Amino acid sequence: MKHLQFIDEYGSFSIKQPENTSYLYFPLASETGLKSSLTPNLGGDSKTDQETFLLEPVSAENLHNNRSVRNFWLVCEKEGIFSATGASAKQEAVKFTALQDQSKITAGFMWHTLERFSSALSLETRITSFIPVNDNVEIMHITVRNQSDNTKDLIPYAAIPIYGRSADNIRDHRNVTSMLHRIRTDSNGVFVRPTMSFDERGHRPNTKIYYVCGCSGSGQAPESFYPTVEDFLGEGGTYTHPRAVCENYSGVPAGTTAAGKEAMGAFRFPRIRLAPGKEAEYILLLGVEGTHEGIARIYEKYNSPDKVRKSLEITKSWWKEKVNTGFHTGDADFDRLMKWICFQPFLRRLFGCSFLPHHDYGRGGRGWRDLWQDCLSLLLMDPNGVGQMIEKNFGGVRIDGTNATIIGDGDGNFIADRNGISRVWMDHALWPQMTTKLYIDQTGDIDILNRQAPYFKDAQSDRGTQIDTLWDAGQGNLLRTEDNNIYTGTILEHLLIQQLTAFYEVGGHNIYRLRGADWNDALDMASEHGESVAFTFAYTGNLRELASMIRLLESRSPVKETKLTEELRILLNDDPELFENTADKINLLASYTQSCRHRVSGRRFSVPLSELAENLEHKADWLTGYLKDHEWIDGGADEGWFNSYYDNHGRAVEGFFPNEVRMILTGQVFAIMGNVASEQQIRKIVNSADHYLYQKEIGGYRLNTDFHELKFDMGRMFGFAYGEKENGAVFSHMTVMYANALYRRGFAKEGWKALKTLAETALDFDTSRIYPGIPEYFRSDGRGMYHYLTGAASWFMMTMITQVFGVRGEAGDLILAPRLMAEQFDDQGKASVSLVFAGKKLDVIYENPDRKDSGAYKVSSSFCEGQKLQTDKLGRAVLPRRMLDTLSGGRHRIIVKLN
Repeated sequence: MKHLQFIDEYGSFSIKQPENTSYLYFPLASETGLKSSLTPNLGGDSKTDQETFLLEPVSAENLHNNRSVRNFWLVCEKEGIFSATGASAKQEAVKFTALQDQSKITAGFMWHTLERFSSALSLETRITSFIPVNDNVEIMHITVRNQSDNTKDLIPYAAIPIYGRSADNIRDHRNVTSMLHRIRTDSNGVFVRPTMSFDERGHRPNTKIYYVCGCSGSGQAPESFYPTVEDFLGEGGTYTHPRAVCENYSGVPAGTTAAGKEAMGAFRFPRIRLAPGKEAEYILLLGVEGTHEGIARIYEKYNSPDKVRKSLEITKSWWKEKVNTGFHTGDADFDRLMKWICFQPFLRRLFGCSFLPHHDYGRGGRGWRDLWQDCLSLLLMDPNGVGQMIEKNFGGVRIDGTNATIIGDGDGNFIADRNGISRVWMDHALWPQMTTKLYIDQTGDIDILNRQAPYFKDAQSDRGTQIDTLWDAGQGNLLRTEDNNIYTGTILEHLLIQQLTAFYEVGGHNIYRLRGADWNDALDMASEHGESVAFTFAYTGNLRELASMIRLLESRSPVKETKLTEELRILLNDDPELFENTADKINLLASYTQSCRHRVSGRRFSVPLSELAENLEHKADWLTGYLKDHEWIDGGADEGWFNSYYDNHGRAVEGFFPNEVRMILTGQVFAIMGNVASEQQIRKIVNSADHYLYQKEIGGYRLNTDFHELKFDMGRMFGFAYGEKENGAVFSHMTVMYANALYRRGFAKEGWKALKTLAETALDFDTSRIYPGIPEYFRSDGRGMYHYLTGAASWFMMTMITQVFGVRGEAGDLILAPRLMAEQFDDQGKASVSLVFAGKKLDVIYENPDRKDSGAYKVSSSFCEGQKLQTDKLGRAVLPRRMLDTLSGGRHRIIVKLN
C-alpha cells in the first residue's frame, strides 16, 4: 500500500500518520512576502525576510527537537487534554502504540490540512493552513467535532510563540533582544512591537508589528491572554505540558501590556458545550504588519469561516492557474508528480535559496544562476515580461565578462561587493546565453540581441583578480566612458564578452580555469591551478549556439553587421596558433581587461555578422578537437568517458587509479550537451555511467564515484561523507541535465531512464520520505534532501516539454518532435501535454496506436483545429508563428498521429 496518495489531477495528496516520518515540511507563501514552513505537527517557521521572522527560525534538526509549534489545545473536562497538532506530552508518549491518534495530512499548492482523531476522547479536529495570495498573514481555520455520544464541555486555547526579530538573533543576543519586546493584548490577540532591530554594527528603530489574533466561528473573542512564554508555560512547564492549560491559569485581560520577555501568542476562548456530532470553528491569524490599522484590516477581512473559505478557494484557484502546464501519460502518479515539479520554480522564486528548513544558509537572496534558470520555467509557463527581465539581468554583467554576485530586490538591481575581491564562478557566463537562446526560440524575438543594456561596475576588475583603485561608490554601479557617459552595449555584445573572455582564461592544460568553482559550488579549493574540463565542454556548445543565433539575426535583419566596443576587437583573434598557446591567450586576456579596467573609450567598430559567427565557429571547432584529443579516458571496448577536472596540483581528477575508478557525471553531461562527444563516445559514456554511477534504488546516477580521499586540492565536497550532497549523492539537477543532453543527441531511451528513476524514487515514499516534488539530491539511503528549492525542477519541466514531448520553439515557430517511449502512452496509445505557447493555450495530443518506442515511429500527420500542419525535412510537425498568431484566445487542440 502506498503511504502517499494523490487525490486529484492537480497533484493534491494525502498521507496518514505523517508525524511518524522525520524531516517532513510543507511550504506556504504569498506573493507579497510571507513565507512559512509547516511540519506534520505544525512546527516550522514563518518570516518575510532574514530580518523579520514571525516564528522562531528552524533548521532541519529543529523539526524534531522543537516543541514550540503552532498549537491549539482542548481541555475536555473530566476526560483530559488534547492537542490538535499532536504536540502534547501525553500524545508524544503514546506514539507508535495502539493509543496513538489517527492523523492525516491533505495538501495542495499553498494549502495544508491536518486532521486528527483521538479515540480516547472521541474528538476530531481539522486545521487548514494557508497564506492568501496578496496578504502577509498565515490563516489557521480550525474545526472541532464531537464524535462521541455525549455532550462535551471544552475549553479551547490557541498557543503560538512569537519570535519577532531577525534570524541572526537566534545565536546573537537571543536573550538581549527579548528585552526589546513591547507586548500588548487587545480584544482579539497579542501584538509584539520590538523597540529596535538589534545589530551592534548599527541598531535601527523597528516599525514591524508581529501578531497572533483569533476568534471563534461565531465571532467570539478570546476571554483571557498569556502574552509571554513564562505566562503560558508557568514555572517548570514546557510547550508540551504548559501549566496555563493543564492547571487552568486565569491569564490576563485584553488591554494588558508586558515588556522585555519572550512573547507568546496564546489565549483562551470561552468554554463551549459541544453536542454529539456537532462542530465548533475557530480562526487564528498570524502575521507581520507595519501598522495596527493594517492588522485591523486583515482581521476584518478574515474574521469569519465564510470569509476564510472564500479566500482559501481563491488561493487554490490562483496557484492552479499559475501552474498551467500538465501532462497525461500512461502513469497517473507521474503526471501528478509533474504538477509539483512545475510548481517548484514558483517556490524557488518566492523562497529564494534560504528560507526552508534544509536551506539554513544565506540571507534569502537569489544568486546569478537563479536569475537565469528561473527564467527557464517562466518562458514555458508565464513568458509575459521575460524579455524585459532578461534585458535587465544583462545589466549585471561586467565589461570583463564576470558579473555581480549580490542581487538586489526586483529585476536588474545589482549591488557592489565592498568587502574585497569577491569569488568568481567560472560557469556564470554559461546560463545567460542558454536562457536567451530559449527565449528566442520560444518567442522568435531575435531582435533582443540588438537591444542595449548597461554594464555593471564596481571595484572588481580584471576578472576578479584586481581592484580598480580609481572607482568609488559615488561613481555609481554603471560602467562609464572616458567622457563620463554611461556606456551601453547590445545584448549580443554582452554575450560575446562573456563567451570570449572565458575562452582566453585558461590554465596549464589550456582548459578553462576553475577559479572559485563552477556549477558545483563545492569545488572551491582549486582556484590557483584547477581547470574545469566539464564547463569547457559547455562553453564549446555555447560558442556554436551563439554563432547560430548570430546567423539567425543576420537572416532576419536588414542590417548585416553589428557595432561593438573598440576594446573587444582583440578578443576576436582567429589565429589557431594562438589558440594552442596558453601563455599567449592569458596575455591577450590581460591586455583586454587592462584596457577597460576603469572605463571604456566609447568608440565602436563594425563587424559583419557572418564574420562574427564564423569566428565563434572556428573557436568551437578548435575546442572540440582539442578536448577529444586530450581528455578522453579509454575504458575498454564498450566503455570510456571524459575527464572533468584538473585539481590544484594540475593533475587529472578522473580515470583508473590504483585503488578505484574515478568518474564524475558533470563532464559527461556537457560533453554530450555541448556536441563534443561523438555518438560512439556517447554510447561508451552511457555504459560507463551505468557501470560506475547508476544505483536505481537511491534515484539513479550518482554525481561521482567514491574517491576515498579528502581532496583538499579540489574542494569541500570531498570532506562530505560519500553519498551526501555533492560527494556522490544522486544530484537531481545534474541527472536531469544528463537526461536533457541525451535527449538532445537522440538517446531517448537512455534519457528516459535517468528521468524515470528520479521520479520513481521521489514517488516511493518509503525511500524518499518527502512530499511530492523533486529534491536537490537523494542521499546514500535514498532519502530526498533539500526539497523544493532546486533548479532541477525547471530543467525537469523543460526537458519533459521540449525533449520528451518535443514541444518546443524554434525561432518562434512551434516544433512537434516527440521522443516518448512506448510505456509513456496510455492504454489507448495516447499521451498529451497542456501548455501555453505564444500566448495560446494548447493541448498537444500524440496518438501512437501501436505503442511504438521513440525511434520506431515518425510523424504521419498533424492537425491544429482541423487544419493540416506541414512536416519539415527532419520529419517534425511545424506550426508556423504566423498561424499561431491567428488562433483565438481559447484552448486549441493539436493532434499528432505517429506510426
